[in-house]
Amino acid sequence: MASHTEADRGEAIAVGRAATSTRYQSGFGNQFVSEALPGAVPAGRNSPQMPPFGLYAELLSGTAFTAARADNRRTWTYRIQPSAMHRPYRRIDNGLLRSAPLNEVEMTPSQLRWDPLPIPQDRTDFISGLVTMGGNGDTRLQTGMAAHIYAANVSMVDRYFYNADGEMLVVPQQGSVRFVTELGVLDAAPGEIAVIPCGVRFRVELPDGPSRGYVCENYGAMFRLPELGPLGSNGLANPRDFLAPVAAYEDKESPCELIAKFQGNLWAADLTHSPLNVVGWHGNLTPYKYDLANFMVVGSTSFDHPDPSIFTVLTSPSEVHGTANVDFVIFPPRWMVSENTFRPPWYHRNAMTEFMGLVYGVYDAKAEGFLPGGASLHNRMTAHGPDAETSERASTVELKPHKIDNTMAFMFESRFAMTLSAYAAHSAELQSDYFEAWQNIRRRFPKQFA
Repeated sequence: MASHTEADRGEAIAVGRAATSTRYQSGFGNQFVSEALPGAVPAGRNSPQMPPFGLYAELLSGTAFTAARADNRRTWTYRIQPSAMHRPYRRIDNGLLRSAPLNEVEMTPSQLRWDPLPIPQDRTDFISGLVTMGGNGDTRLQTGMAAHIYAANVSMVDRYFYNADGEMLVVPQQGSVRFVTELGVLDAAPGEIAVIPCGVRFRVELPDGPSRGYVCENYGAMFRLPELGPLGSNGLANPRDFLAPVAAYEDKESPCELIAKFQGNLWAADLTHSPLNVVGWHGNLTPYKYDLANFMVVGSTSFDHPDPSIFTVLTSPSEVHGTANVDFVIFPPRWMVSENTFRPPWYHRNAMTEFMGLVYGVYDAKAEGFLPGGASLHNRMTAHGPDAETSERASTVELKPHKIDNTMAFMFESRFAMTLSAYAAHSAELQSDYFEAWQNIRRRFPKQFA
């Protein structure tokens, strides 16, 4: 990748957990200007008769042209060759990747949990290693989401990808991942997330070797920061902590393959050059990353605890006001200080569907069985909550200030019920005894009142 600092286009900052010299621009949804070669972005107009350096101007629109200004997302790119330069697409095998609507198996209202998926033994890159666990909505109607787990052991070489069905929120759990995109490079380590917008082309490298993690494929409205309401202007995920890449490009004339996910299926086309050939760009449709350690947790300092919506990092709203197509919610390290309060998550039946994963540590509502890299699903109105051991301990422990530390759990939470893939329903990782977590909860109601 040819990459240069942006001398007169605003300061790029070097941050992030991964050991890398990758540089970023700070802010969520900002209007950025980035050049790998100074002067590559034309001044004063988007599409001049002849762009600088003989580049081609090309617009990438993430929303309708007439979307409200606050919601409009688009980026102008200035590239060595236009994106249209490829051979016709041909269908390729989907592997274990599926899209909504899913109809492979009949859904159950039972609580479900899976062990971590194993790292593959055969050579498997990020795209080949995607395994769909479940989904809802419909890719064709641009509503709903899908939950995937990826497990890969090799980098993508001369193989590129874009998703025409939705944006991809990636949660690494083991090993860092490097997203080499047409707008620049993002590094994401466990404890960070990366979001790749719909349509953006990229390949994935594995700097640390084998990697595993989770992917939320969002078919609906693009992720945005949640409203803060009575919290005011600060708290939760702050816009300045989101990082977008700076321009970098591949000027490579050699055969390569471009894979597209389109209407639920994978397609491949042959190219004679790298599609990551953007020398400069400006706009607000960009990939971005976020370090979950920067999340400013809000909680109770008296009694009870607020709804888990206080842990929302990003939200994709639905047509029902205040109800999410999908929320990305985390349960990070935090202090628990509330008095006379059952501190773990309460027992509940929820109108929202909860697909949960664990990046590292132990989840405070489950004493055992929920492993890093594993997953659970509690569909809408399925009863769930702390297991018997956690419930007994939380009901009797002395309520001193307590720090929940060294943990990072998360949820993909959706207003729609989730249907499983056939793999998820029948996999060896499915825990057949998960229901036992609630079977030994002690009766405390005196029998004389029965």
